[in-house]
Parts: sequence; C-alpha cells; structure tokens
Amino acid sequence: MTTSIAQVDTLLARRESARAALLAEQLVAADAQRAEHWLLLARARQQLTDFEGMLAAARRAADCAPRDVASKFVCIEAQLQCGEVLAARQALRDIEALAGDDAMTWRRLTECHVHCGQHADAARCARTAATLLAEDSDTAYALASALIATGAHEEAEQLLDRIILSSPDDGDAAYNRATLRRQSPARNHVSQLQLALRQARTPSSRVALNFALAKELEDLEQYPRSFAHLRDGADARRRLMSYRVETDEQAMAQIARCFDRRWCETPRTGCDAEGPIFIVGLPRSGTTLVERMLGRHADVGSVGEVNDLPLAVTRVAGGAGGKSGLIERATRLDCAELGATYWRTLRDYGLPQPRIIDKTPLNFLYVGLIARALPKARIVHLRRHPVASGYAMYKTLFRMGYPFSYDLLDIGRYLLAYQKLMAHWREVLPDTVLDLDYEALVTDPQTEGRRLLEFCGLEWDPRCLSFHEDPRPTATASAAQVRRPFYRDSIDQWRNYESELAPLIAVLRDGGVACA
Repeated sequence: MTTSIAQVDTLLARRESARAALLAEQLVAADAQRAEHWLLLARARQQLTDFEGMLAAARRAADCAPRDVASKFVCIEAQLQCGEVLAARQALRDIEALAGDDAMTWRRLTECHVHCGQHADAARCARTAATLLAEDSDTAYALASALIATGAHEEAEQLLDRIILSSPDDGDAAYNRATLRRQSPARNHVSQLQLALRQARTPSSRVALNFALAKELEDLEQYPRSFAHLRDGADARRRLMSYRVETDEQAMAQIARCFDRRWCETPRTGCDAEGPIFIVGLPRSGTTLVERMLGRHADVGSVGEVNDLPLAVTRVAGGAGGKSGLIERATRLDCAELGATYWRTLRDYGLPQPRIIDKTPLNFLYVGLIARALPKARIVHLRRHPVASGYAMYKTLFRMGYPFSYDLLDIGRYLLAYQKLMAHWREVLPDTVLDLDYEALVTDPQTEGRRLLEFCGLEWDPRCLSFHEDPRPTATASAAQVRRPFYRDSIDQWRNYESELAPLIAVLRDGGVACA
C-alpha cells in the first residue's frame, strides 16, 4: 500500500508519532524533492521531542522550496525549540523581506516575534497585517494583543471595541478588554456582555464572556454575581479539557523522590555562569511584579516567560517516553552541559545586561537541576496566601497552560503538591532559594526590595520601586496591573468570596495548610 500525505497527517493528529515518522521517512525516500514530505517528517520528529531532527528536516524542506514561507516558519519553530534564538530572529528578518503584501505572513511574523520576546517588532508586524486586512477580526485581535504587551492600553481598548462591535460574541476580545482597566459604574460593559452571552454561538465564546463578566462585576463590587459567572466560565472551560490533576501530583512526588538529598549532595560540575535569575512560584503570585522591579536595575534584563529551561532539559536528557521517563533521565544528565546549553540560549536573546531574568513560574519544578547546572544562578520564589493565590488563578483565563486552574479542587490539590515540593527543595538545598512573600512585598516594598537585590548580588537602586514607569513590554496575565504603582487591593480580595471558595479552603485545610 502506497503511503500518502493524508495518512501521515492522520497519524500526527492522533499523536501516533513513531508510526508517523516511519511513514514520513518512506515519503522522503520515495521523493526527497517535495517540501511537504520533509515538513511531515519535521512534525513527527517534533512530537518525538527530537528537536535537532525536526530542524534538519525543516531545513531540507526549505531547501526544496526556497521561497516557501511555510517551510521557513517551521524552521524558525525548530530553531526556537533547539535554543537557537539568534538564528530564529535573523530568519524572521529574512521572511519580512519576502512578505510583501501577504497579510497572513505578517500575522505569522507577529506570533513568531512574540515567541522571540520581540514585542515591539510584533506590534510593528501586526500593524502591517491590520493595514492589509483592515476588516479581519483575527488580525485586529493580534494587533490588540501586541499593543497590550507594549503598554498601549488605550489604543488596544479602542481596537477591541471595534472588534466587539462587529463580532459581539468575541469572548477573547471582551475578556482582554475587561482586564485593561478597573471598570466603574459610569464606564463598563456589563449590559453589553450579558447580551453577548445570551447570543454566544460557541462554548469557547461563552467561557470567555463569563470570565469577562466576572472581572467587570468584581470591579463594580457585585461579588455574588461576579462569582456566579466565574464559576460558569471555569466549569465550562474545565469540561473542554481531559486534564487530571493526579498526573501533576505524581510528577511532583516523583521529582522529590528522584532529586533526593543524596542526588543533591553528590558533587557535580555545573556551568559557572552568574547571569541567570530565576523567578518561580505559582502564576498570579507576584512573579511579574518582581520581574519588573529587578528589570529597572541597570544590570538586569529579562526574557520574560519562556520555555527555554524545559526545552534544554528535554534536549540534554534526550529521548521520548513521557513525563515520568524524562524525570528519571534528568537525574543522569550532564549538569555542565545543561547549564551551558541553557545560558547560551538566554544570551541569544541579545540582551546587553550581565544578569538575565527567566520569569517562568513553573520552573519551581527544576530547582534541583538549576542548583547543580547553574550553581551561581539566583532563584527567587514568590509566595502568596494560599487562598488568595488559588482565587487569583481561578479567576484568570490563561491563554495556554495551567489546566489545573479551572476547578477549585484541582487548584487545592495542585497547591498542596507544589508546597510539598518547595518544602523538599528547602530541606535538600538549604539557602539556595529566596522565599519572598507577595503580601510583605506590597506592604513594605523598600525593605523587601533591598532584601531581593542583596540576594541577587545587586547594588540597591531606588528605581526598582518605580517599576510601573518601566516602558518595556510584558506579555503576561498581569500586563495591565504592572503598569500601576504598588497597590494592596488584591491581598484580601478573596475574602469577598469566602463561602464560594469553601471547597478550595477545605482541601487546603485537610492538607495541613492554614487559611486564616
């Protein structure tokens, strides 16, 4: 039976990666001049976490069709997964020279610039795409997202208004608009959102519209109505997922078993780079605030939230085999190679400062590896009141990731597993991590800020307290909040919903966590 492109596509959709790779290799052997065959092989190798193989196949596709933009974008994706950020950035410039008046290419360029941490370039490309496709809501939305990241919130809100005017049930646009500022009785969109929710055509639109309504009603201090919409939105989002919190609980328990005291105390040679500063914790715990504070220092730059450390671990540890197998293999990897590989990727972003922040919250999973692969790196851990932390995650509609955040019981169980793992790191790697409490930071920023900079080996700089004046882009869920000075509004916000949050509180208390 002759292998077809459709067969391989079907296998890739089913995640039957090994079989897809085998059939893609047969296609390549039959006709090595067709770019499509090499692209299928690249995708199969990507699913097998063979990123070097993916890049090699993508390059062959690009050789077969030198002006095929799709092949070039797959090459860029592979370069990023191989940690070749500088090469990816150059490739983006090459594509721009070929883009002409192709709006879809400019929109794809926007997405890739975001992945490279180049938000100003993303906004520039998004403007070009929006000019070419003035009536296209997806292109307008891409521009609005880029404007939010660069701090142009008023322009972004006006653009989102136009999108919603033409597509009233565009829930993503409505949610992003709701988060841009604090809504007031005189200026809000509650009635408009209620009408849109009644007319919404898709489950995903209803999810986002409910989250938008919850945000705006909370701003208006209509707490019972706000939480009712939040619960509806979160429940609907959770039903769309196949996530099981047990998988994350088991993974964190396995990490603690594998990276035990014996592993941590065994002498290992790491990379002696002093540059990395890791900011870890749970999402919405204050990690972006700390990133912006440190980023005001002349000696500190930031790559934001990136996947570079997990990708480096995957490349150096090698092989497929799922999460459990990767954890096991990671205990045997070459720590010096991991540290050097990761640091080389960070330097590829082109930041001139000697210290570079990686603000990826879930890097708390890798504290053991960081401590041995990069012994001179700093690790700052943000903590927050557990119920405040749980509620902050629950009310956020994340673009991707954090699947545990849409169910209060899942959140509680994930929180307990996370706290156990952080306690493990403190026990086996004492004095490695700085624990910084969000509540203390916003209450006494100067004292906590000095402690933060001292831990990071930096001289005190009072500009770190004026983080809200930093014009640098940020693309996190806190993009609007970090444009404001220190505020304490969110410390006790969860108490407005204490009865509604009872399931979360019960899980935490049963796990021995104080919730007062």
